[in-house]
Amino acid sequence: MYLKGIKNIVFDLGGVILTLNQKEAVRRFLSLGVERAEELLDPYHQKGIFLELEEGILGEEAFYDAVRAEAGKYISNDDIVWGWMGFIEDCPEYKLKMLKDLKVRGYNLYLLSNTNPVIMKWALSPNFSKEGKSLSDFFDRLYLSYQMKCVKPHPEIFQKMIEDSGMNPSETLFIDDGIANVEMGKHLGFETYLAQNGEDFCYLFESQ
Repeated sequence: MYLKGIKNIVFDLGGVILTLNQKEAVRRFLSLGVERAEELLDPYHQKGIFLELEEGILGEEAFYDAVRAEAGKYISNDDIVWGWMGFIEDCPEYKLKMLKDLKVRGYNLYLLSNTNPVIMKWALSPNFSKEGKSLSDFFDRLYLSYQMKCVKPHPEIFQKMIEDSGMNPSETLFIDDGIANVEMGKHLGFETYLAQNGEDFCYLFESQ
């Protein structure tokens, strides 16, 4: 059903490929003195300076300074990175195998993610996977919010991806864990699937 007529698959990163732990990220930033961490850090859509980082309004160094201003004290860059990385609970090996299998089967694979340069420094390094491959090794193209200067569910980020890749939304399956993102994808003509954080949805790709 899900792959009938499908040539392209667009995945979100957090909550879809990666299992997220928003509560741990909040706990870490609270421990660093960011008292509004629970308000600013959301499982699906960040707020304030965290959103500005994902939108590309703030660069990485400016973000570090903004966190220190928010906390009203000095916090090292490394500690701020430690806070962000609290979001990453797991990078399941079976999902990376799923991506490799889909590529062998001839699907075009894309990533469309609201993310930031702090997380992506890790994701684009050999530390991303046990076999020493980075996130980019598993996809044809990465579409990252902070580079594109816009975030989901704004239609602009989808349109930029469509124009750059040449994909036809009606031939594309879009998988995301944010209901607003999935609704926008559906509105723009994509086939969609709303994933739950940490869900094993590999059954979608069983031979049909």
